[in-house]
Amino acid sequence: MSTRTNPPATGVRVPWQDVHAGVRAAVEEFLGGRVAEAVTQDGGFSPAAAVRLRTDGGRRAFVKTVSPEQNPDSVLIYRAEAAISAALPAAVPAPRLLTSFELDGWVTLVFEDIEGRHPVTPWRRDELDLVLAAVRRMGAELTPSPIDAPPIAERFGDAFRGWRRLLGEDTAGLDPWALRHLAALAELESGWAEGAAGDTLLHSDLRADNLLVAGDRVYVVDWPWACTGAAWFDLMAMLPSVAMQGGPPPQELLPDPDPAITAALAGLTGFFLRQSRQPAPPGLPTLRAFQHAQGAEALEWLRHRTGWA
Repeated sequence: MSTRTNPPATGVRVPWQDVHAGVRAAVEEFLGGRVAEAVTQDGGFSPAAAVRLRTDGGRRAFVKTVSPEQNPDSVLIYRAEAAISAALPAAVPAPRLLTSFELDGWVTLVFEDIEGRHPVTPWRRDELDLVLAAVRRMGAELTPSPIDAPPIAERFGDAFRGWRRLLGEDTAGLDPWALRHLAALAELESGWAEGAAGDTLLHSDLRADNLLVAGDRVYVVDWPWACTGAAWFDLMAMLPSVAMQGGPPPQELLPDPDPAITAALAGLTGFFLRQSRQPAPPGLPTLRAFQHAQGAEALEWLRHRTGWA
């Protein structure tokens, strides 16, 4: 396994004391006590507050809250996450949403507090095996989807056009192999949605920072991008981040030669590499570097799967 250093998956977190006073009061009212301890949690691409709370009565909760001042897109993402999280059945290995509300532009989600941690990176093989088993089990248990969610083509149809957009953009600095095969990559990408269609409920954004390990259990957090699609998509989309964070090459973990996987990987790779060339969004200083690192691993996997010289 690799020991390379990679950019962290993190935004600029808002401390609990800087959260809107009305939001803090509403959370305390819901929890039935004053907050005695507030511990900000690192990890995840959000400029929001993400805090484990303990009240003076001993009740615990995990609270996420954001306003347009930190990042206007994050408000929309949190609204989507609230809707999805409220609908997830108990069988899904995700923290239970206790309540959500909006106040003066702030969107707030209150979850049960899980006594767990993100997987260690560089990845340890025992934890990776635990996570891979959980992802595969989740895919089987969520087929067919137990809730209404948008199809994958609707969720990522605009995003997975990176290679096609690059055909008409400045490509200075693009990987030479990708530049040489740009037209073919754009063509391959164009067919991703049909092959990735399916009736499995997908998280669609799995990475170490969206997972919690608690003993021999794995919890999957942050569900705003949930959609329905092929059961293999979550594993495929996670593996570039596993490789960049010290895990095995993706082809060792998903050797299936299905052309549909290759087309979806082309869409994912084009998204990462094109997005990494854009300006950083407000409050997310490491996002573009993280996307570039994922894109580099995805591109190497795509090169392996296509066999193009």
